[in-house]
Amino acid sequence: MMSSSSYKRYAFHGCNSRQHLDQYLSDTSGIAFEEDILKFPIENLAKTFTVGHIKGDVLIDLSKGAMVHHLFAACEFFEHIIVLKVSDQCIMELKRWLDTRTGAFSWEHATKHHAEIGGKSAQLKEKEEKVRAAAQHVVKCNLEKENTTHPIVLPPADCIISAWLLEAICKDQDDFIRYLRKFSGLLKPGGHLILIGTLGLSFITVGTDRYHGFTYDEDFVRKALVGAGFVIDDCKVKERTAVSDLTDYKALIFILAHKKK
Repeated sequence: MMSSSSYKRYAFHGCNSRQHLDQYLSDTSGIAFEEDILKFPIENLAKTFTVGHIKGDVLIDLSKGAMVHHLFAACEFFEHIIVLKVSDQCIMELKRWLDTRTGAFSWEHATKHHAEIGGKSAQLKEKEEKVRAAAQHVVKCNLEKENTTHPIVLPPADCIISAWLLEAICKDQDDFIRYLRKFSGLLKPGGHLILIGTLGLSFITVGTDRYHGFTYDEDFVRKALVGAGFVIDDCKVKERTAVSDLTDYKALIFILAHKKK
């Protein structure tokens, strides 16, 4: 077995964004991660936003890879979605879908699931076009810089969604807490943070490469959020159902919190 010390790191080495989508989020029959990584965030985000109190002008997406399925619910409630990515390859893959280029990854299966939740299965294309219209700003970021998008200065956000990024880029608990404080600095007072992640993860495989994962549990992430100045509004944990040796996470977590005013 490969030693954990030889695992690649997402923040430094990047990963093949298309392979990541194909392995974990495609509509291939029998895909192992459909319930965990596709349906779990879509269903919880749909419930969260349809309540109606989380909305505004600007939403910032700080998520791993070139995923967009977690934005289908948000596009109804925010005028602008600013997508921040740590790698150029993720930006290229995402823009391929946003610009409807030939060979872009198909999200129709995810769109269909979201539309079915809302009872609007006939409006698939309309949902995708709303995401494309809102997500006009895709920007490379560096979370180590004081201004993460230098020289661009972002407007304060009403909401941030971060899906599966922190376990990919953090080395330890200190990193996790430091990045949460970075997220807080991008939010308006009272603004919301939605974290989607994996508990008990130590590695994830993309193609033939194995990547480091920061291991944390529910108790740690709750304490980290409070320590970074957030109030937790809701938390959902789903035990793993996927049968696959591509990754070793134990459960999924969805947390809604807001920044103290």
